[in-house]
Amino acid sequence: MNDVAVPDPIARPANTAPAKPVPAEILLACRGLGVRRGGRWLIHGVDLDVGRGEIVSIVGPNGGGKTTLIKTLLGIERATSGQVTRRAGLRVGYVPQRLAVDRTMPLSVERLMRLVRRAPSADIKAALEETGVPHLLDRPVQALSGGEFQRVLIARALLGRPDILVLDEPVQSVDFSGQVDLYRLIASLREEHGCGVLMVSHDLHVVMRATDRVLCLAGHVCCTGAPGDVSRSPEYTRLFGPVASETLAIYAHKHDHAHAPSGEVVPVHDHDHRHGHDNPARGD
Repeated sequence: MNDVAVPDPIARPANTAPAKPVPAEILLACRGLGVRRGGRWLIHGVDLDVGRGEIVSIVGPNGGGKTTLIKTLLGIERATSGQVTRRAGLRVGYVPQRLAVDRTMPLSVERLMRLVRRAPSADIKAALEETGVPHLLDRPVQALSGGEFQRVLIARALLGRPDILVLDEPVQSVDFSGQVDLYRLIASLREEHGCGVLMVSHDLHVVMRATDRVLCLAGHVCCTGAPGDVSRSPEYTRLFGPVASETLAIYAHKHDHAHAPSGEVVPVHDHDHRHGHDNPARGD
């Protein structure tokens, strides 16, 4: 295992469970992870692990630190405290939350696929085939829809034959049916490749049904658990159809605290407290 240790750990909130030993099958993990910038903690005391073949979804309010956590796990951001552990030789396929493309620069999908690494044409075509968009090979990137663009980015992440896919809001800028289709694709990639998946969700309460574990992050880990089955709800099926109900799941937050405007943790007596946040915006 490759350890990235940072001194000066901070005290974790009282409601956060102690760190556990990292099992041998874990691909990526952190213990007591904290990032401090501009005199304040963006995240602190975060424990997380992702195993091979496991899907972990991160949800949380705007500014809760989801993207900061992802970037720190990958070494893009510098940790202030805690430890990140990666399996030796870990191959990561990363789809960032945003990828700016200059609309005045001619850029085909094939060229975009080659920006990260040199890859044989056969591998590029195979990756695009796997994500359902082989017909886009020569299409200008600027002409792609939101769903097409996300499929191309996922295909690009597959070129490195990753052990883990790290997807930061992969269904952003995609309509509802497109979100369902993308979640089905991600679940199929997990089954096909046996890779782990660490994914930031754009929604606080609705996650991919294939998710094994959900972590709610608001500076620290507020709660964690498994998503609930929405397919048993005839109302949901009637509204959104059987395919959606087989693909999506509800995550019921169970917090023993609230957050003051300063970010300070405030204990509450209702242990079934649900989020009162609106859907998170981008860029936390």
